[in-house]
Amino acid sequence: MATTRTANAHWEGALLDGSGTVSLDSSGIGSYPVSWPSRAEAANGKTSPEELIAAAHSTCYSMALSHGLAGAGTPPTTVDTKADVTFQPGEGITGIHLTVRASIPGISKEDFAAAAEDAKKNCPVSQALAGTTITLDAELV
Repeated sequence: MATTRTANAHWEGALLDGSGTVSLDSSGIGSYPVSWPSRAEAANGKTSPEELIAAAHSTCYSMALSHGLAGAGTPPTTVDTKADVTFQPGEGITGIHLTVRASIPGISKEDFAAAAEDAKKNCPVSQALAGTTITLDAELV
């Protein structure tokens, strides 16, 4: 069964001095302020498209890795993933770096490395962002 999730952005003014909000409508969990300075400079309590992509990618990756590991008979105890999305004004998103630390009883380093790479390649957000360079640093803890 397919699902559709919805977010809604409202913007006022020009790019450089304007501002807006993004609401997470499907979950109803909140509305968050956005601005150009929060995107291109310091966050200052506001979010950005890149932070939202980082949230989506880190979550999707953790879920994909967990699913792959469980399917291989080595379910994880924990998976912690950080996504760093780099934005360069004038160029756009120039890369995403995933850092994962996982506790997985009974798995070899080689099997973990293979599962981590497979999740990077096959999580739906990675696939949606296939035009972006995605790097990975994965370690067992």
